[in-house]
Amino acid sequence: MEIVSLTASQITTLIASRRLSSFEVAEAFLERIDRLNPKIEAWVNVDAERVLADANKSDEKRSRGCPMGRLEGVPVGFKDIFFTKGIPTTACSEIYKDLVPEYDAKSVELIKEADGIMLGKTVTTEFAWTDPSPTKNPWNFDHTPGGSSSGSAAAVAAKMCPVAFGSQTVGSVLRPAAYCGVVGFKPTFQSVDRYGLIPFSPSSDTVGWISRSIEDIILLWSAVRISKIKELEGVGKEPTRPMRIGWIGDFFVKESDKETRANFNGVLKSFVAEGAVVEEVELPKSFGNLHRDLKTITEVEGARFHREMFEKDPNLYSPLLAATIENGLNTRDVEYQNALERQVGFKSDMDNLAKTLDLLATPSTPSPAPSDLSTTGNGMFQAPWSASGLPTVTLPSGLSTKGLPFGIQLIGRSFGDDDLLQRVSWCESRIGVDLSPAV
Repeated sequence: MEIVSLTASQITTLIASRRLSSFEVAEAFLERIDRLNPKIEAWVNVDAERVLADANKSDEKRSRGCPMGRLEGVPVGFKDIFFTKGIPTTACSEIYKDLVPEYDAKSVELIKEADGIMLGKTVTTEFAWTDPSPTKNPWNFDHTPGGSSSGSAAAVAAKMCPVAFGSQTVGSVLRPAAYCGVVGFKPTFQSVDRYGLIPFSPSSDTVGWISRSIEDIILLWSAVRISKIKELEGVGKEPTRPMRIGWIGDFFVKESDKETRANFNGVLKSFVAEGAVVEEVELPKSFGNLHRDLKTITEVEGARFHREMFEKDPNLYSPLLAATIENGLNTRDVEYQNALERQVGFKSDMDNLAKTLDLLATPSTPSPAPSDLSTTGNGMFQAPWSASGLPTVTLPSGLSTKGLPFGIQLIGRSFGDDDLLQRVSWCESRIGVDLSPAV
């Protein structure tokens, strides 16, 4: 197997056994970036000289018999809203074009402490909002890769890195991961430190990441989660009792296109065939206000952060972001407070629902990636998990007749991330889908 096809977990195993060096790994991914990035445009900044120097340091350290970090030699991409010491962090905006942080974001710091190698900065939509980025979907360049973590999803799908960090305010990790046919994870809200992350809406901004396997999702989770309780064990371990999975038909299935519904139903049948108990569940009444309230909250909080810069020069902002800020500035405080109060009720209702089951399940998106490059796609299927703060994984679940990926979302209870990841590992093995675009 060629190096770029290896998962992060496989890379660490091969480096530990001295069958592969950190330098060889770095060199292979840099060569692939050189070849593919001009077409896909997933990367903002890659300093090859620094990456190779870091890889050499990793090899030299290991040659001296030093302990190996859990991410030793693994190249990691970071969305361009994570502060990186001495490396530009622009949020893909003219406004931050000269920003070079003096410190690393906490996630970057923790990955370095685990001996991972910061490969480079991936493209984001401007300030991680909805104006499309230049990034192409590796499955079909005429279709959106999603957003706002466009570059991270496309880079992982195209095997330009094994894992990459993103962030989610509404749907910005899960949707691009689904559109690009890879695994995406949005942990429980506030379970990963956001220090050094350029904010948009602090009431829902969440660090997340993307990979090609749930095993790699777990590997990064062990490195960056705030709670350092017992290590996760038994990835793919068979459940001790039949798993109870609740699928949500109202809204999610009704809003999906015919082919997406068929794929979703097929995945559920495969779970049943393996002994899972699958039942339909209903959304709480508080769901009715969810999308409107999340829109109000994100607009107001985004406007608060950007107000000074926007008032100084609104022309520097992209159209959709500018409209969002204007909406937020014109929203009455009482509307914002009422939206926050209703969201608290929705969070409680959804966590109570999640506690009654092992997993909740929905299609990841209403359809595969649309062929409209003026949009990043519809985030309505991710919004409930951002608003509720529940941990969520999207897994690739097949290809459409047009050759575009489907995904399934699996949701756990609040701060039940460990259990969610273990159960999703079981689901991944039953789906048995490993997608790779021909780029």
